[in-house]
Amino acid sequence: MKNKDKDGKPLSYPDKSSRMVPMTIMFLVLCGFSFYLGGIFCSEKDRIVSNDVAKTGSPSKEVSSSPLQVKSVSFTECSADYQDYTPCTDPKRWKKYGTHRLTFLERHCPPIFERKDCLVPPPDGYKPPIRWPKSKNECWYRNVPYDWINKQKSNQNWLRKEGEKFLFPGGGTMFPKGVGAYVDLMQDLIPEMQDGTIRTAIDTGCGVASWGGDLLDRGILTVSLAPRDNHEAQVQFALERGIPAILGIISTQRLPFPSNSFDMAHCSRCLIPWTEFGGIYLLEIHRILRPGGFWVLSGPPVNYENRWRGWNTTVEEQKSDYDKLQELLTSMCFKLYNKKDDIAVWQKSVDNSCYDKLTNPDAYPPKCDDGTEPDAAWYTPLRPCIVVPNPKLKKSALTTVPKWPERLSVTPERISYTPSGSSNAFKHDDSKWSVRLKHYKSLLPAIGTEKIRNVMDMNTMYGGFAAAVVNDPLWVMNVVSSYAANTLPVVYDRGLIGTYHDWCEAFSTYPRTYDLLHLDGLFTAESHRYEYGHSLNRSVSYIISKQP
Repeated sequence: MKNKDKDGKPLSYPDKSSRMVPMTIMFLVLCGFSFYLGGIFCSEKDRIVSNDVAKTGSPSKEVSSSPLQVKSVSFTECSADYQDYTPCTDPKRWKKYGTHRLTFLERHCPPIFERKDCLVPPPDGYKPPIRWPKSKNECWYRNVPYDWINKQKSNQNWLRKEGEKFLFPGGGTMFPKGVGAYVDLMQDLIPEMQDGTIRTAIDTGCGVASWGGDLLDRGILTVSLAPRDNHEAQVQFALERGIPAILGIISTQRLPFPSNSFDMAHCSRCLIPWTEFGGIYLLEIHRILRPGGFWVLSGPPVNYENRWRGWNTTVEEQKSDYDKLQELLTSMCFKLYNKKDDIAVWQKSVDNSCYDKLTNPDAYPPKCDDGTEPDAAWYTPLRPCIVVPNPKLKKSALTTVPKWPERLSVTPERISYTPSGSSNAFKHDDSKWSVRLKHYKSLLPAIGTEKIRNVMDMNTMYGGFAAAVVNDPLWVMNVVSSYAANTLPVVYDRGLIGTYHDWCEAFSTYPRTYDLLHLDGLFTAESHRYEYGHSLNRSVSYIISKQP
């Protein structure tokens, strides 16, 4: 019996061959479109450059063990004028962007068709870097051959050229006689710097990172932050010395760190106009500073009563600036903690009731609405509102988080806000990396020696790899992908440092700045090909790759 439609006419069905043709065409179109999108997202797939690749991990029962095969790829060398090339902060492209709030100094990565497919050359006369800890006080001049900063800051003892080397006497604009005495005074004002309470810090406008370098000897891990500007290579000097640093500026975008991360923030005459634009730069410091954390300022307008004559201003103007600064900080729930000579210290409140005043419609700054994600920090615009700490977090304030080094191994409270995050997952991750590190060191005996100082974990979860090497003479920049689960708050809560990043773009650093790049699964070869040739490898560089 034939099937009929509602009008009584026989139903006809197309045969299978006639149906297969359009389905095949649709399948091919979808495949082609997906490859096209993949090319836009990360171009030129399946290419990788590395100095040394080691495969770790046990093969599954179904897959037999075999050596990792790496296709050899060659690149031409860029011209000599690319020796300090930083693709996303390239001075040659500054004119394309505005000068308002120095936005041209922010990240502006070139489109795919403008990317350089060549290897960045070292400067003429480049030598293997001087090793830690000697590198903290000296580096080869030819490795960072920049004379402007040497000439302009010679009277402040930032650095001094002697023969083939730059020497770092430890001076700074506000501490020309040496950073040691400067930090000693700071410790007198902030006793929490001496007992493990303060572990992580950020130095905005870091110079050559002498402050961060001194704090390393005191058990405090500092992210030194500076833009690529007329001071030339501040961050490159820092990394050449073996001190953690990253290119960045507080301008129109949030800094690439989660909220409530740092125990202390520091500005030593960093030239950031804190009271301008409604205090929007201070609001960003408030966001990244954990409750109970300290903000330290030295330089104008602190100690204006005695310093104003050297600042080309009047005492009335400086008093007005100081009063305005104090008013803004009070409105953001900071209290003046201590003050002496050129240093003033404010502390962020641990009492959330302080923010109740923000319910007043006339209050400034206003409270950020509930739709503002506190940790969103990858190309996220700054907003003139205050990020109120989550009242549900009871153990993340500086007064309640465990002291260093205990906090390294205590499960952070914020792990419960990550997918599948738990105390068991945290402990399992730490245990896994303790075992893997032993295997890594058998493959690369240089780990744990003076040969490896600057390390990047390009795909961290909870900072387990960094925790495993914490007793080695190195530091780790933990990177959490901007499109992966947000685990970076956990990294900071345990007293480590890191940043968000999208690996389809160049990292915020100079060429020849890392000794060891660590990869653990997930990434495609192309995600890093662009990086290896342009940004990260120093004269000694290793890559550890574990198959996912």
